[in-house]
Amino acid sequence: MINNLIDFYLKSNPATIGVLLVLSVYFVILNWIFFYRYFSLNSWLSIENNSLESLLMGATTVSSQSFLRGFLKSNANNPKEILDLAMLAATKEATKGLSVISVFASTTPFIGLFGTVVSILDTFSHIGQSSGGMSIISGGVSDALIATASGIFVAIFSYTYHQILKRKSFDLISFLQMQSDALLARKV
Repeated sequence: MINNLIDFYLKSNPATIGVLLVLSVYFVILNWIFFYRYFSLNSWLSIENNSLESLLMGATTVSSQSFLRGFLKSNANNPKEILDLAMLAATKEATKGLSVISVFASTTPFIGLFGTVVSILDTFSHIGQSSGGMSIISGGVSDALIATASGIFVAIFSYTYHQILKRKSFDLISFLQMQSDALLARKV
């Protein structure tokens, strides 16, 4: 296994190795963002769910950890406007990281394709320099396609993670909107 990796490294174009390194860094960052945001959103969702349940059971205040906790303490003239601002702030906070994951999902296939194209060009230049024929072509193309496969691999995880976090954010904002409506109903 290690000999195969060393052989791949020695045969590959430096641009292909660079592409694989970039995709590796993307994958590490992607997983860090996803797991951090996923557990943060789950925790926040649990807090808001409990707060909404207590409001629906007749409580007059939201949980002390709820995003909307300061609303009941304020004696504002326009509680709807304050809640709307709170909802905008919550939406911004809930969707943090989604744009980075979206960029990763859309760019990684192209990064992998770039590595493949450069590696295939390198293979064709080696064909002109030697008389190896098909063995050079097949070896070079198979090595080149590793970059494309890596790009698609990272893109699949990026897209999946994006969809999961987007749904979690939507669920959270829905709970906050229901709490907001319940609070407004009690203030009226």
